[in-house]
Amino acid sequence: MSTNSTLHITATLDNLATIRRFVTDTAADLGVNQTMISRLELAVDEVATNIICHGYREQSGTIEIELSRQGETLAIYVRDQAPSFDPTAVSPPDLTQSLHTREPGGLGIYITKQVMDTVTHRLLPQGGNELILVKQRIFSGTSLRDEDVAT
Repeated sequence: MSTNSTLHITATLDNLATIRRFVTDTAADLGVNQTMISRLELAVDEVATNIICHGYREQSGTIEIELSRQGETLAIYVRDQAPSFDPTAVSPPDLTQSLHTREPGGLGIYITKQVMDTVTHRLLPQGGNELILVKQRIFSGTSLRDEDVAT
């Protein structure tokens, strides 16, 4: 079974609720296990927020989000036309520092990597970025691994 659904939207903070609703509704329609839907929503919300605030720097731009079910795998493609940036190359935050001494931010891609099985970046041939978020075995009737339930 292979099914896709795509959202094209203006990259504004006001549209984050629409993006979350698209992920939630589409994931449910594709048969994603209810346990995972809120985690997928969180991961995509973090990525979209980073694109809006850091990629486009709150200037005009668009985001394309595609959810694709291929068998027991869900891939989420998040595409933008912002300047080239690979968030997967950023070092993880130092979580041993107290909140008072740590620089604010820096947790979005870390959280996304914790939720998803793989997170990869590629530059698009026409310019821009594509972040690919992949999760295995999250569909209704599919047994979850213990670490998936604990995440």
